Amino acid sequence: MPIVRKAIITDAGFASRYLPITKTIPKAMVPFEAKPVMQLCVEECADAGIEEIIIVATPNTKAREIYDDYFHNPADNVRGLLEKQGKSERFEEVQRVLNFPKITVIEQDPNLPYGNGSPIVSAKNFVLNEDAFVVLYSDDIVLGQGDVKTLIEEYEKHENAKAVIAAQEMPEEVWNRYGMIALKENGALSHIVEKPKTPNLSPSNLTSYGRYLLTPEIFDFLIPSNTGLDGELWTVDAITKLAERGDVIVARSRGKWITTGDPKNYFMAYLEYVLTETDYGDEVRAIIDSRR
Repeated sequence: MPIVRKAIITDAGFASRYLPITKTIPKAMVPFEAKPVMQLCVEECADAGIEEIIIVATPNTKAREIYDDYFHNPADNVRGLLEKQGKSERFEEVQRVLNFPKITVIEQDPNLPYGNGSPIVSAKNFVLNEDAFVVLYSDDIVLGQGDVKTLIEEYEKHENAKAVIAAQEMPEEVWNRYGMIALKENGALSHIVEKPKTPNLSPSNLTSYGRYLLTPEIFDFLIPSNTGLDGELWTVDAITKLAERGDVIVARSRGKWITTGDPKNYFMAYLEYVLTETDYGDEVRAIIDSRR
């Protein structure tokens, strides 16, 4: 059976919609409660049995240093202070971070073209000899059962698949914002229509987003010279080419995908997280209801 041991998590943009905070910290370090968005992605990988995670950070910034500090700094000074105060239990969440699977932080190659495929190419040498690997865009979070586990389970059922991509049904009014999936007769991926201008141009109600299981064959197409729309290197373009070579399985999410790509969507995602994933969600819901 093929083994999926590694994951790439990308956070390699400058996040201009989040300025000014992102001039100092990477976007995926904005918090959901007391943990950053990036940690939610790491937890999704850990829960699925991933053994090594490669975080791809924005080049020429402090991002790599910040991620390294967050995931690797033992914070002995904090541990010691809490022990003296008799509050050692508060360090348990820090220790949980330190106990995650191996995390390697790299910078995106600054010589690559702009585009969401470039962080993956930057991590190529870490995954080239794997049977398959998982890619997560840290803009996207999945509440409930994470998609990484679903992707791996589907791959194990389809050992000859070239890739597996996550999909979620979305309402018609937002189809023009996302990549919409066209299926072959056997249910595998045919192609993806990026941001169809009108609903009738969308081939289905299934949206593709930043959760993929890829085989190293993707690098036959994900190369710097293969830029597409707006001169960018797009992962979905390479996946579509891969679908011409063999089956790319479309796996329906068992959780709920939410994007955090801009401050408004971040707030809506955070609110959804609080309402469904915390022990004070009912209190927040009561506040919202009282103001209607």
